[in-house]
Amino acid sequence: MARRDVHRATYERFKADSTREEISDALRVEALFLAAFHLIDACAAQSNVHIGKHQNVRRALEANSRIVGPETEGLWRAFQNLETRVRPRFVYGGGGSPADLQEAQDLFATIERICLAVLE
Repeated sequence: MARRDVHRATYERFKADSTREEISDALRVEALFLAAFHLIDACAAQSNVHIGKHQNVRRALEANSRIVGPETEGLWRAFQNLETRVRPRFVYGGGGSPADLQEAQDLFATIERICLAVLE
């Protein structure tokens, strides 16, 4: 199992990439998605839980509500929306508008707020 600090460092690298305006919006959204996953996995690692892959986020959070407590549903819903609604517009659909990028950033901000509170 990867340690909390490893996931945290990976989150920070992907988050930094997401702010690079010289890369495509698709890559920026993908970086937000990856940063979000590693931040959630850092929270899980803190509770000795390993999520393993992004498809397991909801299942792992619901099975281990101690990871983020009362924020469990809000966290997995924000991640799921980023993963299944917003990210595909950029990564698979070949589109994605400035409003879609803002939605991805807003969903990431929710995930980040919840997770950083847990990791303090």
